[in-house]
Amino acid sequence: MDKLREDILGLLGEDSRLGASRIAKMLGADEKQVAAAIKEMEDSGIIIKYTVITDDELADKDTVEALIEVKVSPMYKHGFDAIAEEIYQFDEVKTLYLMSGAYDLAVIIEGKSLKDVSRFVSEKLSVMDKVLSTATHFILKKYKMGGVCTKSCNVVRQAVHA
Repeated sequence: MDKLREDILGLLGEDSRLGASRIAKMLGADEKQVAAAIKEMEDSGIIIKYTVITDDELADKDTVEALIEVKVSPMYKHGFDAIAEEIYQFDEVKTLYLMSGAYDLAVIIEGKSLKDVSRFVSEKLSVMDKVLSTATHFILKKYKMGGVCTKSCNVVRQAVHA
């Protein structure tokens, strides 16, 4: 990847609302070249999605998130990819990673309640043929997301430095 594309991704990673014109000015580059680079990265799948990071406490969002560690038996000739594909098909799954360590997969899910998350784990995830074990961790508070401090982070910072 060339320097221009790296710089564009860096700027969009900080603020996805930036347009090609603004990015071009910030980088001292040609606007048409920047717009073409962005389009090419979108078309090739390098840029997957533009999104917003919200502070769920401030938005009064009533959902429960959990990180579930999953130990699986990889499938012959497919490794972890086939089981990962089965898992990421569930609507509750927001993020799925292949990990090193004691567990193979880290699954981040969202539910309406603790009961919903529990039901997902016990009725959908744990009963899958290749799933050997799970460990569920409920996310209680978010201090930093996407490289940005939340209100909770700032409250802690103020208390520590007071």
